Amino acid sequence: MTPTALDQADHAAAFAAPDSLDAPAVTVPGAARPLSRRNLLRIAAGGAALSLTPAPARAATRRPTGAVDGAHRSLLRELDAKIEAAMTAYAIPGAAVGLLLGDREYVRGYGVTNVDHPVPVDGDTRFRIGSTTKTFTGTALMRLVERGRIDLDAPVRRYLPDFAVADRTASRQVTLRQLLNHSAGWLGDDFQDFGRGADAVTRFVDSMARLPQLTPVGRTFAYNNAGLCVAGRILEVASGRSYEAAVRSLLLDPLELRHSSFSSDEIIGRNIAASHNVVNGKAVVEPSFWPQPRSLAPTGGLVSSVRDQLAWARFHLGDGTAPNGTRLLSKASLERMRSRPGPGGTIVVELDGMGVTWMLRPTAQGPRIVQHGGTWPGQVSGFLMVPGRSFVLTLLTNSVGGSRLRDDLFTDDWALRRFAQVSNLPAEARHLSAAELAPYEGHYLNRRINEAGTWEETHVEFRAHQGRLQGTMTTEGETNELGVAFYRPDYGLDLDPSGQPIGTRSDFLRGPDGQVLWWRNHGRLHRHTDQATP
Repeated sequence: MTPTALDQADHAAAFAAPDSLDAPAVTVPGAARPLSRRNLLRIAAGGAALSLTPAPARAATRRPTGAVDGAHRSLLRELDAKIEAAMTAYAIPGAAVGLLLGDREYVRGYGVTNVDHPVPVDGDTRFRIGSTTKTFTGTALMRLVERGRIDLDAPVRRYLPDFAVADRTASRQVTLRQLLNHSAGWLGDDFQDFGRGADAVTRFVDSMARLPQLTPVGRTFAYNNAGLCVAGRILEVASGRSYEAAVRSLLLDPLELRHSSFSSDEIIGRNIAASHNVVNGKAVVEPSFWPQPRSLAPTGGLVSSVRDQLAWARFHLGDGTAPNGTRLLSKASLERMRSRPGPGGTIVVELDGMGVTWMLRPTAQGPRIVQHGGTWPGQVSGFLMVPGRSFVLTLLTNSVGGSRLRDDLFTDDWALRRFAQVSNLPAEARHLSAAELAPYEGHYLNRRINEAGTWEETHVEFRAHQGRLQGTMTTEGETNELGVAFYRPDYGLDLDPSGQPIGTRSDFLRGPDGQVLWWRNHGRLHRHTDQATP
């Protein structure tokens, strides 16, 4: 059926004149200075949470209109109110939301694209979608799988004979599927910039020989941006085109995603959401946040609109045909992308594992959530589908504060309960004895490579405190407090400095000897060591 369009985001008419064009205000405790691009990249990589508290502000809004039933209209009013309140609380100047529920579609923009040059956000405003780009990489590769050009279970070296990371066995054994389900096992947060040339992805992959192996291939889920760049390079080789050209010809053009592109040169003069930092409690435009290395295009480079994101969801929940009726993928291939999960664990929420680039998330009621989302400095997005409930929700924001709104709508099950009648797996915090907490105490180390190719480290110290773990996280001289309250063996609720749950989950992994070897936080592995924080 053709969706009923309830669209509140038309550029010309969706917004009443705002009372004030000042950015909504928030307080960032301890943040007298703005967050740097480096630290925001670290937050994007490691998932460190911004602690934001509300300050009063007024938001421009207009009530939904359209032919929908009363119950659905009431739910949409609740959604609007929640988003508008969060924009005020978290210093988000602009956001766009898209929702599918059965045959009904809702698209709306909120606020402005830029606090200095305010233009209303609408359903076609372009934002960086960050890591949801990975699902485009995986889907483009699936098109080549159906054409017989590649095999998901073939070794990477079938397509890239010289491929190498530091571990020779991993270099020889890793498969394309393991790249796409994040079980390759080597250090995954490598953000090196190799310029804007057509060889950027090639040079990135060639540089990976120094990446250490953390876990055996195929055994453990650990979020791996570098692995998706390898997958992007395979797409280049198998298609005979640049990564961006391959995705455009295989997906963007046939799906008529006219507001989606990779190069900033393609969006000049369009309605673009500027990236914002939070400075002294207010959103401030930060142009340095927008650029992204071309070498990272396969893992997070797409710019898109919320309307295009809904079209992307409809394709994945459909029969594999494009709007003009051309078949792009079989329905079976689309279903395979969101089945056969790899190793499970946590990445903010609990995961059954990853399919072909899709996070597969369990619910208490049974129907599986299929999701992704992305973070780039000043651009935070969320994307989820519940195929068994015909429900889709996607969100785009233009502020570092967007991570909190994303947690409110995607990590928490507020929206899932109301629109899809599913909820997160239950998790009630327990108080453990000092003896029970002792195996988790100590120092944990995480490493990554920044855009300049330099190693950076995060050090975490945990100690037992009142039945929970209390600790500190130190990166590049900046220290934040955190905690973990266990709700089942090795799985915990993440805590803020006051000991309150922040809505996310993490877990601890044990080695062959049964000892705690890793803390997995936001999908990244932190090794348990005897070293003290420097």
